[in-house]
Amino acid sequence: MDFIQKHIWGLWLIRPKLIFDERGYFMETYMKEEFERRVGTIDFVQESQSCSVCGVLRGMHYQQGEAAQAKLINVLEGTIQDVVVDLRKDSNSFGKYETVELSAENKLQFFIPRGFAHGFLVLSEWATINYKVDNVYCPDAERILYAGDKDVNILWDKRCELWKQSEKDRLGSSLREIEVQL
Repeated sequence: MDFIQKHIWGLWLIRPKLIFDERGYFMETYMKEEFERRVGTIDFVQESQSCSVCGVLRGMHYQQGEAAQAKLINVLEGTIQDVVVDLRKDSNSFGKYETVELSAENKLQFFIPRGFAHGFLVLSEWATINYKVDNVYCPDAERILYAGDKDVNILWDKRCELWKQSEKDRLGSSLREIEVQL
């Protein structure tokens, strides 16, 4: 596996090594020892999947306080624009975002430490996303940063200009509003 440190400290893009032959391919998607040597000790306790159609924008979600989650994201089918915003108050990159394209074709994985809002936009006809997290989901601790917040100014992919969002995502808070919540 290749581990690529992204511009914002703590974010990692992981490229699994693929072994191809006439039957197809094989890849290791997670190796605890190698992951911990590169990224640090993370105890993944839950794995989930979601499937969404083209234009769905989920996020920007984060868990607050003791319920915060680190995530390892990969796409099983389709293509997404995956985006995170740094909400760590002591970070030099507070309020900055990072974006990567994840797809079933490129097989990249994105590691997101605790302290980030996370969301994605589906760019293909549909996409299936897999998440490993180090803390179970806690509805009472969930918060949402509005994906269109002008202070963060995320450059969303233009292939899907009409977003399909849940009501709670459309009503997410601005970066200025969430500063007091963290």
